[in-house]
Amino acid sequence: MPVSAQNVFTALADPTRRALFERLAAGGPRNVHQLTGQSGVSQPAVSKHLRILQLAGLVVARREGRQTHYRAERQALLPLEQWMSLYGAHFT
Repeated sequence: MPVSAQNVFTALADPTRRALFERLAAGGPRNVHQLTGQSGVSQPAVSKHLRILQLAGLVVARREGRQTHYRAERQALLPLEQWMSLYGAHFT
């Protein structure tokens, strides 16, 4: 699925997903276990949220043995930045 501002907005609208993305963006790659310990929600819920972030292009998964490591994808924010600059120009 191509990354669009709508996909990014939809994925980041949920506070749990936004927190997971922020943690990955600030702290680098982590596995589900590490993210679950900091999220306050169950492992299946974290996995579901990560899948939605992946579909939006915000998170990339990399398998390493039996674990999957997730990292934030900076380029996925580009449509959001473009949308903001387009509409932000109306207020200057």
